[in-house]
Parts: sequence; C-alpha cells; structure tokens
Amino acid sequence: MNAAPKLNDSQSTGQLAAIIRLARPHQWIKNALVLAALVFGQRLFVLHDVVLAVIAVVAFCALSSAGYVLNDIADRDADRLNPEKCDRPLARGDITVAAAGRAALSLAAIAGVLSIVLGLAFVGIALLYVALQLGYSLWAKHQVVIDVIAVALGFVLRAFAGGVAIHVEVSPWLVFITFVLALFLVLARRRHELIALGDGAVAHRSALSQYSVRLVDQMISIVAGATLVSYMIYTASAEVEAKLGSRHLYLTAPFVAFGILRYLYLIDERNEGGDPASALLHDRPLMLAVALWILTDVALLYF
Repeated sequence: MNAAPKLNDSQSTGQLAAIIRLARPHQWIKNALVLAALVFGQRLFVLHDVVLAVIAVVAFCALSSAGYVLNDIADRDADRLNPEKCDRPLARGDITVAAAGRAALSLAAIAGVLSIVLGLAFVGIALLYVALQLGYSLWAKHQVVIDVIAVALGFVLRAFAGGVAIHVEVSPWLVFITFVLALFLVLARRRHELIALGDGAVAHRSALSQYSVRLVDQMISIVAGATLVSYMIYTASAEVEAKLGSRHLYLTAPFVAFGILRYLYLIDERNEGGDPASALLHDRPLMLAVALWILTDVALLYF
C-alpha cells in the first residue's frame, strides 16, 4: 500500500539531486567577481551597498546556473562521449530534458525578479549575459578563438554588473584585468580538454579540432604575462593611487604572481586546468594566495 508514495518520494529526491547537480553550485564561486566593484569602490562597509551587491551575486548565480542547464541540454549527446562529463544528469538520463528545461526557466525567473529589484541598468547587463550565453551555446563554442573570448566576456559582464548594482563606475583596469585573467582560465580549460579527451576531443567540441596543445600553450603564455603585467601597472598607477587613496597596492602583486604561477604549475604538471573553481577549492596553496590577496587589498584600502 505504501510502496507508491515511497517510490514517488525517492523519485522526487533523485530529481532534486539531479537539478542541483545541473545547477553546479560549486561554480558559483566565479560570481564572487560581482563583488569586485564593492571592494575596490571602497563600499565594503556600506550596509546598503553590501545588500545590493549580495542580491547581485545571487542573481548571477541563478542566471549562470540557468545557462549551465541549457548548455547541458544542448550538449547531452556529446557529454556521453566525454569521460569527465558522462556522469552529468542529462547525459546519464537521471533527469528528462523537459524537467531540466523547467529548472532552467525557474532559475531564470529568480534571476529576472532580482535583476528588476536592482534596476533597469542591471536588467540590461543580465539580458546581455543571457544573449551571450545563448550565442555561446548555439554558435560561438564551435568557433576557434571566438569561443574563449565569449566566455571571457561573461566574466567582464559580471564585473560590470557589480558596479551597476551599487552605482559605482567600473574601472577600465578592472575590465581589462578581468578579461585577460578569464582568457587565461578558459585557455587552460581548452588545454585540459585536448589532453584528457585525446582523439575524442573533436566529438566533444568541434572547435578543438582547430587547437593544438602547442598553440594553446603559446596563447596561455601571452595572456598569463598580460594579466600579471597589467595588474602590476594597475597597482603602481598614480591615477589609481589618487582614486583609491592608497599607494601601497603594489604589495599585493606577489600574491597575484604566485597565484598565476601556481595555476600554470597545476595546468602543466598535474593537468588540473579543466575546472578553475575546483582547482581553487582543492589546491590549498592557491586558495591561501587568493585569501591573502583579498585580505591585503582590504587592509590597504580600508585601514
């Protein structure tokens, strides 16, 4: 008599677990970039702005998760051929495409409501992000070089969103450094895919047929150097000193240098460039460098 309700409860729990996996909450750490304007705009201790910034982060978590779900729907056949992605819920058949679509719409609705709370300018950024994600899933991810630029632009939009949410002008320096750093991380992911998938790389992502490990390594060298040099120039800039009221930001450069070099080590020696969020959460030296960089920035900007 009670078998059917128990079975339904089990199915509901399984569906919820599948939806959570589709949303990839461990990737939400990327949305911390939305808080950059709060920190570097020196509004970290302004309660009203903190609340708005947190709402913006939640909105982008919902928005990015909706994008992940839609991307998994589009890539479910290719993911079955990928040894690292074949256990994703849609690839395994743990959830139907219809249920995943409903989850994506629900997440998008949450993001939409929160975006409206933050104002029309934020809604505009959110819509640009949605258009970018759709363009990436349907076209850009199959185009060499354009694919990595499209992903990097998603990070730039996060940085802009944080500024718009609290009505702070986003520095061109923040935009540029965010862009080249994101390029670095995305290229590392492409390198990982080429090595991990081998001959099956093209079946997973057609653009990979036009990349080689040697080419990607050259690109990584360029953007890694650009990231480090641009950050050093930023911290030593007289314009930044006048704007932020601190001439000691250059003291944070060693943490950035270590972080970039440590990530290069993880890419080359451990082939761990497939998931930047996972690498950050599981590599203690890298996590420590990021934490010390944040704490030093806060100390120099606010005390």
